[in-house]
Amino acid sequence: MNLHKKKDKLPIPLTSTTANSMQQPKETCSNLNCFFCLMKEPESSIRREGLANCFKEMPFTNDHEHVLVLSGLWNIAMTQPDDPEFPSLGIFNCMASLIQRGLIDRDWLLRDQNLYIPYYAAHVIGSYTMNKVEFAEKAVDSGVIPPLMELFRGKMSWVEQRVAVRALGHLASYESTFESVAKYEEELVNLAMDLASNCLEVVYVNYVGVKDKSKRLNYHCDLLTRGVGGMEMENRKAEEWASQIQCWSLYLLNCFAIKERSINLMCEKEFLKDLCAMWGGLVNHSSAAGVGLIRILCYTEIGRKRISESPEVIEKLCNLSRSSDDWQYMGIDCLRLLLNDADTRNKVIHTATLCLADLIEIRTLGGKTSVGEAIAKTLLTDFRQTKSKIVDSRVERALEEIWDMKVERRRKEKRLSSENVEEKRVLVSLIKQQGNHSFSVGEIEEALLKYTEGLELCPMRLRKDRIVLYSNRAQCHLLLNDPDSAISDTTRALSLSTPVNSHSKSLWRRSQAYDMKGLAKESLMDCLMFVNRFIGSETTKHVKIPYYAARMITKQMEISWLFAIARSKTASDHMDKAKQADGDNEASSNEDSNFEMLRMMTKNKAFATGLSTIVEEPLIRKGGSGRGKLERSKERKNAALAVSQ
Repeated sequence: MNLHKKKDKLPIPLTSTTANSMQQPKETCSNLNCFFCLMKEPESSIRREGLANCFKEMPFTNDHEHVLVLSGLWNIAMTQPDDPEFPSLGIFNCMASLIQRGLIDRDWLLRDQNLYIPYYAAHVIGSYTMNKVEFAEKAVDSGVIPPLMELFRGKMSWVEQRVAVRALGHLASYESTFESVAKYEEELVNLAMDLASNCLEVVYVNYVGVKDKSKRLNYHCDLLTRGVGGMEMENRKAEEWASQIQCWSLYLLNCFAIKERSINLMCEKEFLKDLCAMWGGLVNHSSAAGVGLIRILCYTEIGRKRISESPEVIEKLCNLSRSSDDWQYMGIDCLRLLLNDADTRNKVIHTATLCLADLIEIRTLGGKTSVGEAIAKTLLTDFRQTKSKIVDSRVERALEEIWDMKVERRRKEKRLSSENVEEKRVLVSLIKQQGNHSFSVGEIEEALLKYTEGLELCPMRLRKDRIVLYSNRAQCHLLLNDPDSAISDTTRALSLSTPVNSHSKSLWRRSQAYDMKGLAKESLMDCLMFVNRFIGSETTKHVKIPYYAARMITKQMEISWLFAIARSKTASDHMDKAKQADGDNEASSNEDSNFEMLRMMTKNKAFATGLSTIVEEPLIRKGGSGRGKLERSKERKNAALAVSQ
């Protein structure tokens, strides 16, 4: 299908202004079912009857204004998704038939601007079904699922797949319509897994990585930016859409996982590894992405078993748990669920303990209180009985330290009077000053010992003093090239801060430590949080981001860019092809050209998340926020699993 020939510009979406202008034809309209004439009909009964006939006849007539009507319906559905008028007049039958016609009638699809119609039709279905279960039921009864499945299978392009998976996700989220979607369960789950894993590469290869604008599909460009801006804006919008494809695919999988359907399929080893890397990029502000699905899988016996057998997944969960990511609490939840299961506890305790031990003093996180206490309780379950089974001395020391901090020291410090506490505070302050002096003269090891001595003497209730000691000791670890210890100490400092993850120096130091370990995303999250804290603490109007922080952000954004893996793979493929075609000498020249192309494509990347030409709804809407929905799922699963909180 030669889609490049469609050079007509995208019609302007219907708004109150454009609708009025289009509803006032220069000559009297002879079409009794003209959508624009009917929209201005003052008599409600005539208007409704006419619109119903319009929706009924539209799929079977040839009119160059169809795409203009669909553009208007798209705009109305986006701005008024809860309005029952159009759903009650047969709009779902109309949209399903238009998609089906576009799939089977190639000549019609390539005529006029009909190429846009399947996208608009699927988008209209998704918009009207995102909030109202009665609309979703009507859509299913109208037969929208088969044509949506065809688009989801990739019968057109990734652009149509995006709106198809969005609509199917809404339909699968309601109890009354879930089974209608589940008729395609095995195929649908496999398609969603494949799309979530490969959509970034598909969008990059077919769009973002295409440097020659003339080789991009014109209707893709028009749908992305509606003719506004150049290639840079198109690329930013494509990045946003690619993130949405991935997140909506995962949401569709969540709808099955939360019902414990197709768990075996989703727990395939390679897909679990892929899930760890699915975060949606910086353009994703509302979806838990991969970790959200992992947490749901952790509520199932099969899910816990498979996840506990994947060291890569456990390591990623540990990194997330010790980050300033919005979904940090989900990483902690996953590790606790694995530790609370007797069948998986011993498989993960060695890795999880070293991570969670740094988090036992968190008070509030993700809307939950006493998070640190819950973590400590999980780690110390059957501590005396399981201690002999621990073979890693580091894990044994960590558990002993937790026991001492939460049991022994707490018992002793309860007997301390306020005078005793003040005496210890003064002594700790003197030791800290000694450490600072040693640090200033370059005696890093001596400074580290002093900060450690201060931490051992400092009462646990003096949280601010302990934050400084942990953070200072972390700086020593950085200079001694020990990033793991630096991450541990900065995490402890950030766990003590109120709110959590709010101590600026610790954020910057942990960002550096993660950078030393090559963990770009974690380093980026901490650095962004550091900059936010820095800006928030400034009182002047002209705030300047520190150069060192800006440089770190630029570096990590480049490495953790949503398309970074696809870009690297594409560059590698180009190099291989060049070597096969022209030999090593010419391949070297092509390599330079490829790297120059990549450099230009990623130049001047900023915080902008793309144009606001299409404002999508939050990824999970029914039953409150997505976070709330997952929380309710957790409560149900907890009752079944008897997991202690």
